[in-house]
Amino acid sequence: MEATTIMAAATVAQSVMGFKGNRQAARQAQRVAEYNAQVQENEAILLRRARRDQEVSLRQQSDRLQNVQRVSTAKSGIQMSGSPLQALADTYFNTERDAQRIQYAASLEATRAESSAAMTRIAGKAQAASYNTAAIGSLLTAASGVASAKQQQQILGQRQAMFDLQQSAYQAQLAQYGTME
Repeated sequence: MEATTIMAAATVAQSVMGFKGNRQAARQAQRVAEYNAQVQENEAILLRRARRDQEVSLRQQSDRLQNVQRVSTAKSGIQMSGSPLQALADTYFNTERDAQRIQYAASLEATRAESSAAMTRIAGKAQAASYNTAAIGSLLTAASGVASAKQQQQILGQRQAMFDLQQSAYQAQLAQYGTME
C-alpha cells in the first residue's frame, strides 16, 4: 500500500472519529444544559412554595395579634372604636402590605430562576451548535486530506512519468552516440 493511501486513510479515520466525538459532545452539552435548566425551574417552584409558606405564617401571626388586640380591648371594657379600632386597622393594613412584599419578592425570585433556566438552555444550544460545527469541520478536514493525498499522488505519478521519459530519451541518446563511434 502506498504511503499517500495510508495517509489519506488515516486522515479519514481521524476525521470520522473527530466528527463522532464532536457530535457526542454536542448531545452531551444539550443534556447538561437541559438538566441545569430543570434544576433552576425546580428551584423556582421551591422558592414560590417557601414564599407562600412565609405569607401564610405572616397572616397567621397577624390573626393572632388581631385576636390578642380584640381580647385585650374587650377585657378592658373599652368599645372597638377610636384608637383600639385604629390599632386593629393598622395591623390589618400592615399585614396586607407585608404580604404583598412577600408576593412581589416571590415573583422576582421565580422570574430570575426561570430566566436563568432559559439562558442555560440557550447556552447549551449554542455550545451544541459549536460542537456540531466542529464535527462538520472534521469531515471537511477529511475531504481536504484525501484530496491533498490524491493530488500528491498525481504529482508523484507525473514526476515519475517525466523521469521515465527523460531517462528513455537519455538512453536513446546514449545508444545513438554509441552507434556513431
